[in-house]
Amino acid sequence: MAGQRTNWAGNIEFSAAELRVPASVAELQEIVAGAGRVRALGSGHSFNRIADTGGVLVSTSGLPPVIDISPERSVVRVAGGVRYGELAQKLNAAGYALGNTASLPHISVAGSVATATHGSGDLNQNLAAAVRAMELVTASGELVALSGDSADFAGAVVGLGSLGVVSTLDLEIVPSFQVRQWVYEGLPTEAVTGSFDEIFGSAYSVSVFTDWTGGNNRIWQKERVDGPGRNGAGAASWLGARLADGPRNPVPGMAALNATEQLGAPGPWHERLPHFRLEFTPSAGEELQSEYLVAREVAVPAVEALFALGDQIAPVLQIAEIRTMAADDLWLSMASGRGTAGPAGGAGTVGFHFTWVKDDAAVAPVLAAIEAALAPFGARPHWGKVFSTSPDVVRGLYPRSGEFAGLLRRFDPAGKFRNEFMDRFFPAA
Repeated sequence: MAGQRTNWAGNIEFSAAELRVPASVAELQEIVAGAGRVRALGSGHSFNRIADTGGVLVSTSGLPPVIDISPERSVVRVAGGVRYGELAQKLNAAGYALGNTASLPHISVAGSVATATHGSGDLNQNLAAAVRAMELVTASGELVALSGDSADFAGAVVGLGSLGVVSTLDLEIVPSFQVRQWVYEGLPTEAVTGSFDEIFGSAYSVSVFTDWTGGNNRIWQKERVDGPGRNGAGAASWLGARLADGPRNPVPGMAALNATEQLGAPGPWHERLPHFRLEFTPSAGEELQSEYLVAREVAVPAVEALFALGDQIAPVLQIAEIRTMAADDLWLSMASGRGTAGPAGGAGTVGFHFTWVKDDAAVAPVLAAIEAALAPFGARPHWGKVFSTSPDVVRGLYPRSGEFAGLLRRFDPAGKFRNEFMDRFFPAA
């Protein structure tokens, strides 16, 4: 296969016989209609075989980079292959913003939406929840439009790349805003559990980084300049943690230059909400990633269960991150149905993200221990990360998984977009 043979991390070698990079939607339609099996490739930031196929792998990076802002509708229409960092620059220049971003600005819009990728913030939903309409090329090559009033919409947005190849999406936008970022170090473990709500309610977007041993707990606090004054926000100390005296990188040992600006300097939303700058590659891909998400009401005992595994986790860990998000009603979103849907409902889901050393054999038993510890809490694994939770268990964590399986059959009756990943989690009838 000419072109991209592996995912970004290099732990997955694609089995596709051919990689196509269409230059137009019409060419994309022709490729999809003529293929026996096909999958879309975004920016390659998934860590499992969700994007793989034995047929044709289609990259949407060559499609026209549509970014059309509609102020009267409060949406931007964006091509699926556009990266969030590029979209953010255009939006901010026009005076607009997205409500939130992921930690990386380097990831593609369609790929992120398809796997319910997220940022953080008690009142912020995941990235897929911003979708108001979408167009996708289905198995026959037809261009199909879906909007919020479609009965299929809530099932199709987080579609795992299995309903068609997404060509454009309409995303909700808001007026541009500025953000300050602070880092606190030396956070006591008892504060992570005892002051959990205070920490994550302290700013517009909050992350806690940890190694799960208690010796390296840090708060990354991203505060809107026009927001209410909250706890922390530049105080010399807070909850037993001290304000960092210089810029930091979320991953220990990595250059702070790669991270977005800190120390309370105000800046536009897209240069503070991600952890990493668009102009730098955050790492060389020498890592694996996993994430498990639980309901907010069980977050503290889940945190305690993970700290109890710290001695097992730390030797194969680069860094871990705790984030929160508001609920949504998208069928396969990891935040679906947890809490009241919509930002007014507040954080319904807490995510535990792990960046591992790139050693499958060493990480596998640790993953098994984590999954066993989090099983009583109904932990949902991130669709695009490394996990070993059984397909039956995963399906049982989503009340509408059966309806999604029906949606797959209607959109793709011949299984053109199926692959080994989808066959395991959503077997054909």
